Amino acid sequence: MSSAVVVEDLGKSYGSVRAVDGVSFAVEHGEIFALLGPNGAGKTTTMEILEGFRSRDSGHIDVLGLDPGDRATERVLRERIGLVLQDIAVEPYLTVRETIARNAGYYPAPRDVDEVIGLVDLGGMEKKKVRSLSGGQKRRLDLALGMIGDPALLFLDEPTTGFDPNARRGAWELVRNLRDAGTTIVLTTHYMEEAQELADRVAVIAAGRIVAEGTPSTLGGRDTARTRIRFALPEGCPVTDLPVVATPPEDGLVTVESAEPTGTLNLLTDWALRRGTVLAGLTVERPSLEDMYLSLTGRDESEPDRPLERTAS
Repeated sequence: MSSAVVVEDLGKSYGSVRAVDGVSFAVEHGEIFALLGPNGAGKTTTMEILEGFRSRDSGHIDVLGLDPGDRATERVLRERIGLVLQDIAVEPYLTVRETIARNAGYYPAPRDVDEVIGLVDLGGMEKKKVRSLSGGQKRRLDLALGMIGDPALLFLDEPTTGFDPNARRGAWELVRNLRDAGTTIVLTTHYMEEAQELADRVAVIAAGRIVAEGTPSTLGGRDTARTRIRFALPEGCPVTDLPVVATPPEDGLVTVESAEPTGTLNLLTDWALRRGTVLAGLTVERPSLEDMYLSLTGRDESEPDRPLERTAS
């Protein structure tokens, strides 16, 4: 089978600003794909084009075998995808159950309403008005609306914003279960832990271009990056006495970077044992996904990416 999503040389400009500049990637059936990038990088525009909310200037796009820019097949595509957007317009005076049931009517073969209510942990709240829900409860309702059509492809835009840690982990488990049941998922998030936990593959977009793509563990060469060893310098010991090159203490800890962490650790522990001292606070780690993301993007989050007013229905 062909890929669930194919993007080739996608381009979009706003006047003289090139927001998306030759973006290409593919999402395979049954995987979770995370598109990461700072505000203003072109991420939101790319997602809106895939979802059919915004037209493109150039390039080829295939979503479940259809062109999201083709109005002749718009309804067919809508019936096969689910959307969990940052802001979903819902009627505040409807109950939770009424809201989900109404959206179920938009699809030819929706999931059972009560089943979906249970999956998103809104059991017991079926009769509550939408306006009375907390922020986290409203976000769970958003997830329910994205799932109710039993989509082949689900777009998740910052799906756990407003969740407490327990609710976030519950949502992650739900997303994994959807993937395991065959749903393809395209995810955007600013939580690097979320991308690490969920994504099978990740692409990073910056200044309108894809700058890296891979698994969370290999993105940007993360798996082969130099390891950082940190510990508290023993009292009365200058950093120059160490058997390896180290940076001066920062936050009370020195840092040693090594391409051969096993050998470096052996040198350090042997040195410490011979001196009868302890390497307090010793940690050994490769750069995190967040470290790689920041090095790849190299910019702040201040510039908006021209989002549209979008609704899921």
